[in-house]
Amino acid sequence: MQFRQKALSKLQSPEEIDLPVRFARPQGLLVLAVTIVAMAAASVWAVTGTVTSTLTAPGILTHGHGSYVLQSPVAGQVTKVYADEGDHLPAGAPLLNVRTAEGTSAVRTLAAGRVTALATAIGSIVTTGSDVAAVERVESGDAPLTATVYVPADRGATVPVGAAVDLSVQSVPSRTYGVLRGTVKSVGRTAQSSRRIGAFLGSGQLGEQFSRGGPPVAVTVELQRSATTRTGYAWSTSGGPGHPLDSMTPVNASVRLASQHPVDWLLP
Repeated sequence: MQFRQKALSKLQSPEEIDLPVRFARPQGLLVLAVTIVAMAAASVWAVTGTVTSTLTAPGILTHGHGSYVLQSPVAGQVTKVYADEGDHLPAGAPLLNVRTAEGTSAVRTLAAGRVTALATAIGSIVTTGSDVAAVERVESGDAPLTATVYVPADRGATVPVGAAVDLSVQSVPSRTYGVLRGTVKSVGRTAQSSRRIGAFLGSGQLGEQFSRGGPPVAVTVELQRSATTRTGYAWSTSGGPGHPLDSMTPVNASVRLASQHPVDWLLP
């Protein structure tokens, strides 16, 4: 009954049409205007602006032609070693002598290259087929270096040929000398197993290291040459280090991927 009386009294009272209408405060209008301008600017940037992403991956400096593991064809004791690690040998050159019951046999290189690892020394006992050295295939000691970078297989398709690459060299302090400059020369079509990587680099340990996260794709990076540096290659600093670079030196690569418009992320 009380509710009915309140409703009737409200109908009988005149409308309050003489009260002023309250509009938005100036502060609210300012916030609304700033929001509209920001949204408009963001929309324009999403269509016309570009964002460049980078991909980091491990790699190694090589001469690009791979390596091979030299094995002893006989069993016996090593009596002489003709070369040290880092030496360049022609094809068919003797690397070491092995004394057997039948006499002395020489272990020779299969192709011209640089000795990157020696697994034996004078006095060592070797068996038939045992690994004695790793040799990187290279025709001359002044052949240019390249970097082989191992990218995760699911990211290989995002790496464009010609992309800029920064390479931090493990043996060169980047804070002092900067990074090497390079460009992507080629991108592998298929993922590589640890055995395939080990055969190319002449090291099963490196094969396991680069495939630890799964079979990767090999990306070849061509180093930018420079006639004003001791290394012969361009660095982010003016001169780079004062010593030459060796092959089989580990690097970390930062690949600059293709630029994209932010709106492309929202489109299917």
